[in-house]
Amino acid sequence: MSITGNIRQLYNPIQPTVKESAEHVTYQEFLPDPALQNYIYCYWKLQTLQSLHEPFYYRVVADGCIDIFFELNNPEESYVMGFCKNYTEFLLENTFNYVGVRFLPTMFPQLFKIDASELSNRYESLNIVLPGMARFITECFSVGTGAAEIKAHFDQYFLKLLAGKDLYNDPRLYNAVSIILKNNGLVHIEKDLDTGISPRQLRRLFQFYVGDSAKTFSKIVRFQNILRDNPSQQNLKAQKLFFDNYYDQAHFIKEFKTFYGTTPGQAFE
Repeated sequence: MSITGNIRQLYNPIQPTVKESAEHVTYQEFLPDPALQNYIYCYWKLQTLQSLHEPFYYRVVADGCIDIFFELNNPEESYVMGFCKNYTEFLLENTFNYVGVRFLPTMFPQLFKIDASELSNRYESLNIVLPGMARFITECFSVGTGAAEIKAHFDQYFLKLLAGKDLYNDPRLYNAVSIILKNNGLVHIEKDLDTGISPRQLRRLFQFYVGDSAKTFSKIVRFQNILRDNPSQQNLKAQKLFFDNYYDQAHFIKEFKTFYGTTPGQAFE
């Protein structure tokens, strides 16, 4: 499979908690240049339309991706958030204007030659991880930068970056990723991911390019597949969705809460 193959066609990482946002909070995703879309899932913007009465809790669910983000009011402080195997909650101020870049699985390490596992389950100052990109953000973005300018700045930066990159195209890794995605995470790791590579080496590749094991990535893909189906409470009960994807209801609820932060019933009410 080509490095610019079908990950995007097979995987649609969802952040559904924006639906729970306060009345005066908006979230927008917009596509990068077509030449970047096999590497970057989206650029995004999270902002208040007016000052809120109290601080805002924003929850990010597990999606298998790596994000760069910063506040347009303070672009000097930018961050990278690694692969997370549970949900993450941020306490934001009464007013905010965040911008971010969401990379498809494996693509942040491809573009920047950085071990994804070193960033897993935390966020780090971008100035420490990628000082050149942190400097670019400081110089090009400010509180008045609109969505069209955000896209133009990022497109220009990443197109230039991509033009000078020699990407690692190991079909054994990407065949394994493809198998997981095509089967919605419902795979037997040792049996189904026999792509001509030892289990030990496969673990090493997943740690470096994804940020965790193939097993953990598969669990998140399985969870994301349920979000994509967007079942109602009635469908969860009537169709017993957890029987198709999990051992039993208790296992389903426990894992869902780990990745989402609430029970399925609360999430889909």
